[in-house]
Amino acid sequence: MRITFGPWGETLGEVADAARAAEDAGAEVVWVPELHRSATVGAAALAQATSTTGVGTAIALAFTRSPMVTALEALDLDELSGGRFVLGLGTGVQRLNEDWHHVTWGKPVTHLRETVRNIRAFWAGCTSGEPIALDGDHEPMQIRGYRRPYPVLRTDIPVYLAAMGPAMTRLAGEIGDGWISHELISPDYLRDLILPELEAGLARGDRPRDALDVVTSACCSVDADPQVARRRSAGMVGFYASVRTYADFFAFHDLADEQAAVVEAFRAGRGAGDLAHAVADRMVDALTLSGTRDDVAERLAAYDGITDSIKLTPPTHGLSAAETRAAQKELIALIADLTGASGTGALR
Repeated sequence: MRITFGPWGETLGEVADAARAAEDAGAEVVWVPELHRSATVGAAALAQATSTTGVGTAIALAFTRSPMVTALEALDLDELSGGRFVLGLGTGVQRLNEDWHHVTWGKPVTHLRETVRNIRAFWAGCTSGEPIALDGDHEPMQIRGYRRPYPVLRTDIPVYLAAMGPAMTRLAGEIGDGWISHELISPDYLRDLILPELEAGLARGDRPRDALDVVTSACCSVDADPQVARRRSAGMVGFYASVRTYADFFAFHDLADEQAAVVEAFRAGRGAGDLAHAVADRMVDALTLSGTRDDVAERLAAYDGITDSIKLTPPTHGLSAAETRAAQKELIALIADLTGASGTGALR
């Protein structure tokens, strides 16, 4: 099971420092999200800050850039990193696409399939000068008179897809080089609901299981006091629990009543990032890796054999920068323990 990491920082410089420390601690990939920063700009900063670890987007929004722009940025990031880049894509939700970015939503599974097809076709043909002609319901691509005059380091940059719903998860299995979860997921949910859909997608694409890197994301909080660790993670759980579309997810874990309490607090006027007080410890224990180093190592062991990679991220929701910084420092030290890396993973 590969250990990977999602660094945090108030500035891009701090994110880069955290990525270097995680690389030193043995993390095999460092990932950057897209919401409060651009995923591709963040990936560029990490590519220059590191030298051996992979650099991935987890995730870049798939529909807010054209496939050609995404393909160009990926080629540039792969060059900048010396062939270490991983393009992680996700659809985002309908309201974000339509209201924030003025993007037509349509059928997201078909839209993402065409987007990935176009990106790969562009990588394969952009230096030849030959036309690219692709039909599509969402992303037709007609390119003539174009030839990229610069060398392409790789035409097979890995493409990972973020998914939780069954149809999108099957698509990840069918066409993706990897699948990425959101930050809350349990071994049982992964085994019982996600892996069967991924396997169905692999079968549809006539692909072997080892063609797909299953990346389980996990909010991880480590402290000598397990209650301190739990309370740091509670805000992340509250953020997801405030979304009614995750009702089936919480019900699967026998947490429907606990989610209802969070939703009630949200409707009473508490912000989505300020719901930790409404989150029971039982929710945190079921859905995050929180506790002492020994606690977290034991919880991590439950994923061994059912996921290929684990992406550890520090808690952020409802926390001050100082609290997140402290949580991240403990988490990077844990990674060094888990990997047995010769580096300390110490943050400057």
